[in-house]
Amino acid sequence: MASPSNPTPSLKLLDWPIEQLPGLSRENQQNLHHCGIATTQTLIRKTRTDRQQQQIANQLKIAVRDVQKWGIMAQLACLPSVGSRYCGLLLHAGVSSIAQLATLPAARVHQQVLRIQVATMQRRDLCPPVDEVARWIQEAQMLVNAQQKARGER
Repeated sequence: MASPSNPTPSLKLLDWPIEQLPGLSRENQQNLHHCGIATTQTLIRKTRTDRQQQQIANQLKIAVRDVQKWGIMAQLACLPSVGSRYCGLLLHAGVSSIAQLATLPAARVHQQVLRIQVATMQRRDLCPPVDEVARWIQEAQMLVNAQQKARGER
């Protein structure tokens, strides 16, 4: 049966240790733990509103945009095919939500991801293939559709 944290039984959302999110310093990881945030799902729950994001930023004495960035990566990482491996790459490619990812054409996302990979790593071969990017989008669509159905929007 579907639950609020996993609205569709056909798509198992992932929950990663906060240490698996890319770009978080050890100090930030420890500070998040002190705020009761040890996993990506907890980070998502505790950063849903602007007020929550501001509270965490104040507690950690960091910019709100960093908390927002971590929340976006945590949301993207919950998709099984994205995970912690590609969530940062998607963010840097301009994807700021699962809902946005669900609306994008795979070829365009792939092109942006490839551009980021070449610019940062100077390696085309590290870029995931288009069919993998299409899987990210398909999972995002499944999640968005399940959330809409749960809210009675369909």
